[in-house]
This record gives sequence, structure tokens and C-alpha cells, in this order.
Amino acid sequence: MFSADTWANPEFLWLLLILPVLMVWYWFRHKNASPEIRFSSLDWLAKMPSSPKTWLVHGLFVLRLVALGLLIIALARPQSVSSKQNIHIEGIDIVMALDVSSSMLARDFQPDRLEAAKEVAQEFISRRPNDRVSLVIFSGEAFTQVPLTTDHNMIATLFREIESGMIEDGTAIGDGLATAVSRLKESEAISKVIILLTDGVNNSGSVDPLSAAEIAKLFGIRAYTIGVGTQGTAPYPVQDQWGRVRMQQMEVQIDEELLQKIAAQTGGQYFRAENKKKLREIYNEIDQMEKSKIDVQEFKRKHEKFLPIALLALALFVLEVLLRYGVFKKLP
Repeated sequence: MFSADTWANPEFLWLLLILPVLMVWYWFRHKNASPEIRFSSLDWLAKMPSSPKTWLVHGLFVLRLVALGLLIIALARPQSVSSKQNIHIEGIDIVMALDVSSSMLARDFQPDRLEAAKEVAQEFISRRPNDRVSLVIFSGEAFTQVPLTTDHNMIATLFREIESGMIEDGTAIGDGLATAVSRLKESEAISKVIILLTDGVNNSGSVDPLSAAEIAKLFGIRAYTIGVGTQGTAPYPVQDQWGRVRMQQMEVQIDEELLQKIAAQTGGQYFRAENKKKLREIYNEIDQMEKSKIDVQEFKRKHEKFLPIALLALALFVLEVLLRYGVFKKLP
């Protein structure tokens, strides 16, 4: 009865400060008061026990104080609020197309480009629990590592298994893009997105990248392309004739013009990541651009709760009056 989610007139609650003031006033007024009766001699009353009414009479003030407090609370009009929400969520279907060619082992990213790309991509996926995600890997050819799924734990497990050298070496950007399109062409999601990451130039495969981009456009698929690699050269691990690994500076070649055309043709955007921090910023930007659709309808209804409190205050006032002029009636 006394719980409330909100108050219609909370300013009335300041009146509760009157109660401690009344308590102090009552104490000072009655601290030395005692029952009096005019009689020629009171010696015969000296040994009579004091009546409980002497103390119970103060209960009248307590009743009035409680009644006043309840009345103030009732004036503030406590209310309970019942609400209902209808939430409709439509996720996005996303295909991560990841280059796993040998050049992805370059050490301009730590520990290398491939491991950095896997780590940042997993962070991106973990922030999108409502989306279906697929994983396509490509180098000299392409295949689907994970079909569209909302089982992000499975995706994380299979991400860890990705290594360079799993398939024939090379950079078949067209095949990777076409395979990603095939995962999305029958999707009915509100938004269909491909995030294609590579560090090289299209030099193998059987599908022209721009033809694959045109197909993506026909199916309403947007492609974000990411080129990874520093400007100039990057350290690359090579084995010498004795099997020892040493670092060799290799020229970084990214066909940025092609990646820009793919993005522009599909309504996406091209990004260049020269370090892991920049790569993380790119994924954060894509995350902001591709938000799931959430429709929220909220209904609120307020219920007045002051009436029981007001009735209780009235009952205490009536009880106090009956006791004052009945049980505790003062003689003239």
C-alpha cells in the first residue's frame, strides 16, 4: 500500500518536515505536566499506584501525528506504474570474407596481419548478438568456413582454426566475393553485408571481382572492403636454406582502386588499415553504420494509490477523537 513508483504531487512531501517540529513542541509542552486535582488534602492519594492512562494519553498525540503524516502522503498522490513493451528486432546478415594468403603473415601487424584480422573481427561479431554471421576464407580459391548462423561461439571456435596455407596460395578476390554473395543471395534480412578484407592484388581465381560486385548489387548486398598493410614495405618471415626463419622486407601491394570500385558499386565503403588500431576503428565505424532495426512500443498506465492511505488517516483521526473524548476525557 505504501510502495509507489511515482508521485503526482511530490512537493507535498515537504510537509512531512512539520512532524518532527510538532514532536519537539509536544515534548516541551508536556515534559513537566502532571495530573492535577483541587482537594484540601492529597495525603490519602500518596500511596495509590499511578494509572496507565497517565502514559497512554500521549498515544493520542502519536495517533494524530501518524494520521497527519498519512494525510500528507495521500496529498502527494502515490502512483504505481504498469508498463508493457513490444520489441521487434530484425538482425543483419553479415559475411566476413577473409584473405588467408601467405602475405597475411607479414609482421607489420602484431602478431601478424592474419591473427590481428581474426582478433578484431571476433570483437566485432561479439558486439552483434542479433545478427547472423557467415565466414568465407579465400586465397587462390575460396570456400565457406561457417554458413550463416547466430551461434557466435561456434564462429569463434572456427575462427581460431583459420591458418594461412589451408588452401592454395594466391589472392582470388573475385572468388572470395562471389562465394560471400552466394551465402547471402537468398537471405531475407533487412540488411545484407559483406566485409571483405585483403592485403593484396587479385591474381588468381575464376571470377572477375567487378562482375561479382555487380551480382552483389543485384541482390541488394552492400560490400565494405578493407585493405590491410602499411605503406611501402613490411617485414615478412621467410626460411633460409637451413630452415631458419628471418624477416625480409617485402613491398606492400594492395589494389586499392579495385577495392574502392567494389565498395562504390555495391553502396559500401573502402577502408585502409595500416595498423591494428586503425583496423579496430574501421570495424567500429562499420558497426555504427550497420545497426540492427529495433522497434519498441511502450505502454504505461498509472494507478492511484492514495485512497487507502487517506482512508487510514481518516480512521486514525476518528479513533483519536473517540479516545480523547471517551476513554481519556478530561474533567472540567
